[in-house]
Amino acid sequence: MPTIELKHSILEYIQEINEFSHIGDDWNSWLPEIGCPVDYIDKEKIEIEVFPDRPDLLSHETLARACRSFTNEKTLQNPELDIKNGNIEINIEKSIKEIRPIILGAVVRGVETGRNEIEKNDFIQSLMDHQEKLHVTLGRKREFASIGVHDLSKINPPFRYISVDEEYSFIPLAEEKEMSIKDILQKNTKGKEYAHLMKDLTRYPVIIDDNDKVLSFPPIINGNHTTVTKATEDFFIDVTGWNRRSCEACLLLICLSLAERGGSVEVVNFFAPDGSKYISPNGERKKHRVPDKLITKILDIKMDTEEISRAISKMGGELIETRTVTDGPNSTERWVDCEIGEKEHIIAMPRWRSDIMHPIDIVEDLAIGFGFNNLPEKTSSMHIDSIPLNSSNFFRRVGESLRSAGLQEIQSLTLSNENDQFQLMRWKKNESVTIISNPITIDHTILRQYILPSLLRLLSANRHYELPQRVYEIGDVVRGDNNQKQAAWACAEVGSGFTAAKGIAMALLRDLGSKVEEVSFVATLDGNGPWIKGRGAIIKIKDEKIGEIGEIDPEISVNFGLKSPIHAGELDLAVISRLVSDPIL
Repeated sequence: MPTIELKHSILEYIQEINEFSHIGDDWNSWLPEIGCPVDYIDKEKIEIEVFPDRPDLLSHETLARACRSFTNEKTLQNPELDIKNGNIEINIEKSIKEIRPIILGAVVRGVETGRNEIEKNDFIQSLMDHQEKLHVTLGRKREFASIGVHDLSKINPPFRYISVDEEYSFIPLAEEKEMSIKDILQKNTKGKEYAHLMKDLTRYPVIIDDNDKVLSFPPIINGNHTTVTKATEDFFIDVTGWNRRSCEACLLLICLSLAERGGSVEVVNFFAPDGSKYISPNGERKKHRVPDKLITKILDIKMDTEEISRAISKMGGELIETRTVTDGPNSTERWVDCEIGEKEHIIAMPRWRSDIMHPIDIVEDLAIGFGFNNLPEKTSSMHIDSIPLNSSNFFRRVGESLRSAGLQEIQSLTLSNENDQFQLMRWKKNESVTIISNPITIDHTILRQYILPSLLRLLSANRHYELPQRVYEIGDVVRGDNNQKQAAWACAEVGSGFTAAKGIAMALLRDLGSKVEEVSFVATLDGNGPWIKGRGAIIKIKDEKIGEIGEIDPEISVNFGLKSPIHAGELDLAVISRLVSDPIL
């Protein structure tokens, strides 16, 4: 979850503009109620986490706006953003449609960025942080949407959104010399980080002004001359991407944060290649139809109109009307779930609340606004009998059998690396390997194809503890494009070996209902797997391989930092469940 750090000066600012200084330092008491768990608080700062379903709380200003509604009924917020007419134009080139088709924009003038140099610096930093948090969340790391914020005084409208080749050059942000598009993608820090979004393109999107100077090369980097400084008061914002909903939410949230600082928002006029025109942003509220029976069913209380109005107002919305349905369900409006004669509530929510996707989301906001502590303590009136899946019963019985053999269950990561999975274990790759495109560590670069290496790593991490150590895991492996369940065990103990491993395997197969005469063991080839020569075996049922067992070769053990004798095994549960008739069913 994204983390926001509010410094002491910002806390004072929020208290001042929100007129709720009476709260004092008691931030811990009410922030969690609106979805902001407090991680840390002292006299200098407060650190909070914002849940992913509330991207409208990712800046100091938008958080302040939400707090204002939630903590003081006298400062309830209009769910609309006041937007004025504007005369700035952007012309869109036809070639953009196949490259990065969606573009929205806005102008915000007269923003109060701070009363002194420190506050102005804090504002710039918070604006950049807000922008990046939106990139990561709503923007899906700039793929769905990317945001450019520019100093309006340094650019000359009208603007053009065009495509250029890789030799086109300009001075990118934080650079002193011109760089070509090709060089930016190969040498610039941001260019290299997001170059994958430009993969296979021969033309690239840029926004230029009337002097042919580059404002932005979305979704990579802005032009250097549009940089926001301490003197900036008027802003131009562009948002481009592939998902219109994400782009609109990002634009509105940036505008909202600047409007909270006294900025005046203006529309930008866009002219499409076909001659049509549209404007953005759209600050109008969204109306939602919420069935009264849904509120009652989920919250188990009967809320009257006044309670609904008060609760939704605390969440920044507005109850427009409560009415009896006369037209019945409308197939074109998925929000409608009322029959003729039933009661529904027409509720307006801010357009920037992109998390509102279903009537149940409105009900959740009503519960938060009403107060979870005010909901009655009742046992759920809904009773649904659950029946375990056959697969769940099967895995449960596998676990019970392995535990009865004295093994302790563990759960490890499905992430691993090729060295552990194949080189150290002497196992071959099964089908294609699923590679992690942006691994955090060299230990986690692929999705595992075997569980046993994970168990050996666990034993290695616990090698300073007493023996015996006997563990097992039932988990997922990924082979090709498919997940499949496997069971593996490993026992670090003295005085046991292949016979013990065979005993565990036979006990498990017996408990699952397999017939002894259908089970066979075939010696593994030398060097094919982690087993000592002559002490490894492939297990088959009806001549079909279900797994391998044996004693771990000391050479393999040393590679994992182990010195004790180990016997182990790994079985394919999907194959076993297919070949063995379940005696319980």
